[in-house]
Amino acid sequence: MFKTKVFQWIEVSSYEQMSKLAAEIFVQQLVEKPDSVLGLATGGSPLGFYKEMVRRHQADEFSFSRATTFNLDEYVGIGPGDRSSYHEYMQENLFRHIDLPESQGHLPNGRAADLAAECALYERLIADSGGIDLQLLGVGVNGHIGFNEPGSCFDSRTQVVELTQETKNSNARFFEKEEDIPVEAITMGIGTIMEAKKIVLLAFGENKMDVVRRLENGAVTEEFPASVLRKHPHVTVIYGK
Repeated sequence: MFKTKVFQWIEVSSYEQMSKLAAEIFVQQLVEKPDSVLGLATGGSPLGFYKEMVRRHQADEFSFSRATTFNLDEYVGIGPGDRSSYHEYMQENLFRHIDLPESQGHLPNGRAADLAAECALYERLIADSGGIDLQLLGVGVNGHIGFNEPGSCFDSRTQVVELTQETKNSNARFFEKEEDIPVEAITMGIGTIMEAKKIVLLAFGENKMDVVRRLENGAVTEEFPASVLRKHPHVTVIYGK
């Protein structure tokens, strides 16, 4: 059905099981290649994954000391020190608890004076690192990956995007006031994501099952960004409800 070398579907019975399976893949990556370049994600789906990665790191099973990380995205207008920023999310859920050198953990700068230049710089940093070995993804109910909303070009690079109302509604729980909800974000483009050597996608909950079914059986179309993964040579989808 798939024109891919590896497209693995792993159905789980619990969020905890999904988190542990994803962590096992990343731990194995770092054990086999300690200087791996990892692509990281934020949101609700990876929280258990980060908890498990921290637990296993603190049990001395592996080290982040030689790794490099690149996050998918950051909101425009906020950054380090902002409680609602993805910088702070990563600090709280991973970076403060591991031995990754500060200079080796990368997120886009949503406060950059020149956002286009920031996007170009992020692309160069990824390229200079040798490219992403293993990329973690969540998926939105509309099929977005990163903040690449429906209609995003499959060959897009790191860019500033306008968030859809659906995405802003989903993000509202993270902000105290409606006017604080960002309307734009910097995100890795779909073309950037697709250059990762391996991808792990997490999808858990009844609200994500339509997305999973569409990814498995639907058309490959820019109106459903996650469908591009059908063209990738090595994808693992871990899902359940």
